[in-house]
Amino acid sequence: MTRRLRNIVRRPDKSADPPDEDAPRDGPRKRGGAVRSVLAVLLGVALGLGLFTFGYADGASYLGDDPATCANCHVMKENYNSYLKSSHGKVATCNDCHTPHNLVGKYVTKAQNGFSHSLAFTTQRFPDEIQITKRSLKVTEGTCLSCHKDVVTGIQATRSHDQKISCVECHRTVGHM
Repeated sequence: MTRRLRNIVRRPDKSADPPDEDAPRDGPRKRGGAVRSVLAVLLGVALGLGLFTFGYADGASYLGDDPATCANCHVMKENYNSYLKSSHGKVATCNDCHTPHNLVGKYVTKAQNGFSHSLAFTTQRFPDEIQITKRSLKVTEGTCLSCHKDVVTGIQATRSHDQKISCVECHRTVGHM
C-alpha cells in the first residue's frame, strides 16, 4: 500500500476532534464526588446517632399507649401519680387525652412532642412545672369534646353559637388532680 492510501484508510486522531460541550469535565466531576461523599458521611453519622439515641432512650416504648412511659422524665412523675388517682386514670391513657384520635395525627403529635421533649431534656431547658403548648391544648380540648360530646352538646345549647367552650378552663385538674 502506498503512503497516500494509508493516510486515507487510517482512522482520524481523536485528539483532533473538537471538545463536546455536553461532556462533563474532570474538575466538577471530582468535586461532585467529594460533595456526595461528605453528604453520605454526614447522613450516616446523623442516622447512626439517631438510631443510637432511639435505642438508648428506649424510643420504641413511646410508640405505645402505656402511661408509665410518660413518667420516664422526673418532671412528669407528679402528673403521672395524680393521673393514676384521677377518674381518667381508670378509663383512659395519656394518649387518649393528649393525642388526636386518628392514627396519623396521633403519631405526628407523638413525634413533635417527642422531639421537643428530648431537646428540652438534653439541653436541660425545661420548666419545673409542665406548661402545655397551644397546640397540645388544642389537641386536649378536641379529645375532651370528642369523648364527652353528649355533655358538651347540652352545655353548648345554653350558650351563644359563637361562644367557644373550653373544657380545660373549668376542669383543669380532672386528668391530673
